[in-house]
Amino acid sequence: MTTIPVLPPPRPTPNLPEYIQSDTKLREAAQKLEATFLAEMLKSAGFGAPRDTFGGGHGEEQFASFLREAQAEEMVKAGGIGLAEALFEAMKVRMHAR
Repeated sequence: MTTIPVLPPPRPTPNLPEYIQSDTKLREAAQKLEATFLAEMLKSAGFGAPRDTFGGGHGEEQFASFLREAQAEEMVKAGGIGLAEALFEAMKVRMHAR
């Protein structure tokens, strides 16, 4: 009989200073905005549009938006177009000005 090793308990997350936590949240929000923008641009460019011949039918139409969103998120992870960084810097200045 094979024994299954017991995993150690997860490590507690370190208590980061508040400004670092808020910067992380701002960066994530900026990246989500850039991904949404890129997904709309892909849609406008016709990416994921159903083909006339040998298309996927209604299923392809329904799930094309998920494909565009996933590809836009991967584009942002790869560096995107710089929109997230510009948004992050603008939001950071405004947040720290309070």
